[in-house]
Amino acid sequence: MIMANSSSHLHLFSTLLIIISSTQAQQFKPTSLVLAIHKDPTTQLHIANITQRTPKLSFPFVIDLNGHSLWENCDPRYRSSTYQAPRCGSPQCSLAGARACLTCPSSRPRQGCHNNTCGVTSINPVSHTSGLTELAEDALSVRPITNSGSNAGPLLTVPRFLFACAPASLLRQTKTNVLPKGVQGFAGLGPSPIAFPTQLSSRLGLPRKFAICLDYDGLVLFGDGPYIVLPGIDISKSLSYTPLAITREGEYSIGITSIQINNKNVPLSTSTSTPIATKISTVIPYTILQSDIFKAMTQFYAKELKSVPRVANVAPFGMCFNATYIGYSRMGPAVPGIDLVLHRKDVVWRLFGANVVTRGGNDAVCLAFVDGGARPGAPITVGAMQLENYLLQFDLGGSRLGFTRDTLLFQRTRCSNFNFTS
Repeated sequence: MIMANSSSHLHLFSTLLIIISSTQAQQFKPTSLVLAIHKDPTTQLHIANITQRTPKLSFPFVIDLNGHSLWENCDPRYRSSTYQAPRCGSPQCSLAGARACLTCPSSRPRQGCHNNTCGVTSINPVSHTSGLTELAEDALSVRPITNSGSNAGPLLTVPRFLFACAPASLLRQTKTNVLPKGVQGFAGLGPSPIAFPTQLSSRLGLPRKFAICLDYDGLVLFGDGPYIVLPGIDISKSLSYTPLAITREGEYSIGITSIQINNKNVPLSTSTSTPIATKISTVIPYTILQSDIFKAMTQFYAKELKSVPRVANVAPFGMCFNATYIGYSRMGPAVPGIDLVLHRKDVVWRLFGANVVTRGGNDAVCLAFVDGGARPGAPITVGAMQLENYLLQFDLGGSRLGFTRDTLLFQRTRCSNFNFTS
């Protein structure tokens, strides 16, 4: 694995900033930025309305925690007076790691189709498809956090923000790979030099940190805290930390040393001396476990919840219970919690009822974990439901993940309680 620091990327950004005219820089320098997101009830994906172009237009994008860039559908009528396509060999192309030089097959070039421009690979993580797309620049508008972390301010424009201009075919859907209605692309938050966090931190002088707080209405925060939610709670003050690594594929990864249910260790076949490589994802709805881990955890969980009758499993889940036997608290269904023990025994990510089980229809409540087979992409991939109402701060400069050990529901607040009024 590669640690999150990258001095070469910062050097490339410094070179790029010299090229960009200083007259484009705005005098107001925010200390942090915020992007509102919401959960699509049909697909369970988290969406942000992102404002770009000149004149300004907003479109919905799926948030992809590990995505390498912002990429969007430029077919058929992308219109903007500030759109530019960097030429092959330019600093922008080097920064993006472009290895192809594109030729437009059309006799009339347009946005997304020019000659002698850089080609970058864009990935649709829902359909698992990819394509060679045109590297582009255009104005991007985001909202700063004002009033000492309590409110979102008016839109702030960042000129010449790098993104990928993709064909509509990259958003093609099937019965099993459905996207939210109207989505125009994916907003990547990965460690890539042209993803949102690195571009915004370098362009605006922000700390190399960003945070996500998922909910039915959540937020992405760029820069450092405070992050204040109603009724006046700074949720950045309750963070614990664990080492953050970057996989060879450019995805965020942490290590889990053990899993506990009701403070009892689940007997795993993996060696406890070697942390289990664990990815984090916002584009899969439920945590995926390697088959041996899934089997051990579900069997152990059934013993700890033996007082509740089992019911027929509801796909994609492998264990469901009779909901009429389960009570509720402010942390969700009153079921045994699941503790993810990280790099030390005292560093624990605690999952409570709302992040452990989900409704499976009718009277079924199902353990919200999925069997990923013998060889999934990682032994454990933590899904979006398990992230909801926890603050996760990705400190790229410090190569560490900050997280609230307990759900924000425990503090009688939630991610949706950020004040977006100016």
